[in-house]
Amino acid sequence: MRSIRLAATAMALTLPFVAAAQDRPDQKAYFGLYKELVETNTTLSSGSCTQAADQIAARLKAAGYADADVTEFSVPDHPKEGGVVAVLKGSDKKAKPILLLAHLDVVEAKRADWQRDPFKLIEENGYYYGRGSVDDKAMGSIWADAMIRFKTEHYAPKRTIKLALTCGEETTYAFNGADWLAKNKRDLIDAEFVLNEGGGGRLDAQGNRQVLALQVGEKAAQNFTFEVTNPGGHSSQPVPDNAIYQLADALKAVQGYEFPVRFTDTTRAFFSGVAASGTAPAPVSDAIKRLLADPNDKQADAIVSRDKAFHSTLRTTCVATLLSGGHAENALPQRATANVNCRIFPGETVDQTLAKLQELAGPKVKVTANAPIRPVAVPPPLDPKVLGPMRAVAAKHFPGVPILPIMSTGASDGIFFEAIGIPVYGAPGTFIDPDGNGTHGLNERIRVKSLYDSRDYLFDLVKAYAG
Repeated sequence: MRSIRLAATAMALTLPFVAAAQDRPDQKAYFGLYKELVETNTTLSSGSCTQAADQIAARLKAAGYADADVTEFSVPDHPKEGGVVAVLKGSDKKAKPILLLAHLDVVEAKRADWQRDPFKLIEENGYYYGRGSVDDKAMGSIWADAMIRFKTEHYAPKRTIKLALTCGEETTYAFNGADWLAKNKRDLIDAEFVLNEGGGGRLDAQGNRQVLALQVGEKAAQNFTFEVTNPGGHSSQPVPDNAIYQLADALKAVQGYEFPVRFTDTTRAFFSGVAASGTAPAPVSDAIKRLLADPNDKQADAIVSRDKAFHSTLRTTCVATLLSGGHAENALPQRATANVNCRIFPGETVDQTLAKLQELAGPKVKVTANAPIRPVAVPPPLDPKVLGPMRAVAAKHFPGVPILPIMSTGASDGIFFEAIGIPVYGAPGTFIDPDGNGTHGLNERIRVKSLYDSRDYLFDLVKAYAG
């Protein structure tokens, strides 16, 4: 899941976030689904997305979906990494479907490190605790629940609504269900656009709503290996040609390099909104305006990039994340390697980034792009047919809360659908605390009211698109 700290930096408007009961019958039914999903271990090491998909499929069929409208999928090599697609047919065959996307898998969670069992949903002090309580089982359960409600309430949409719950988003080398569907089952998931994670909303420390974020675009995540090899020798007779030193020099070169400033329509709209809002200090607002006028203005870039979120939104970034070198304490290193993790700006390619990294590393360091090779990030358009309903429905559910388009500096499964020409948007509506609610970390949690408010908003949003 992508952070929305960008949008929070842009706006500081706060509105009261009052408590509300979660005792409606439909809310109670939803809670059972959400609880079951959170308590189903879907880590790569010991869990099963297939089990979670089975459970959702059973609920969909119990609600009245025909077997032909619920497709479970997996591949023989990854039997526990399956997913499910469901289809609610619309009456207008000329209207292209919309696709609701979420991932079932979660980041690993060690019980010894958590204050509570990460795979037991626990309500405490106004929060639900559990691994995946936010990322991404909040959205996954809301989408599944919406499909169930549509069927049980005999809702007849004009536009076909599709649901895809997949596995593999959180682990680079896992089987990725979204990628597999995009490449092998285009007809099953084809849509005019996708609603995905990545948007949301931000609360302040007191639980007041600050800003809504709708994600329009993301970077592509790609890992690269830097490798130096050397004959080595006895450590008592060192020579300048040292694999560890050469690797260190290459990494320092990467550290010192700034990729050029780039803008998409989304990031230009975002920074324009920040500059116009009056919430940023005058030097920053002025620098943003200068940078929008001239992306090569180094002085303006230096001022704006003091904010790490702004810095990452402006360009491709690469950073060393793993390091290994040498084979014995009394021997010159024969091999030294490092992993460099890049977040590639939309429109820029893996090959372009590789060429720059190799140039920075120099001829004695071999740089390779690690499998899997991610597609080029394709920014979706700021389409008023998509963004308009998001804003209109938000005005009813969250009146007065500003809403901004953002580009995620992270990456999601949306990139696989964008690669085949289906634009993906991160829907707003799920408000998160300033600290990120422990997503990918310890004691992940979500405010109870935030979850139910998000459910109501997203349900109405899908209906607004479906007609």
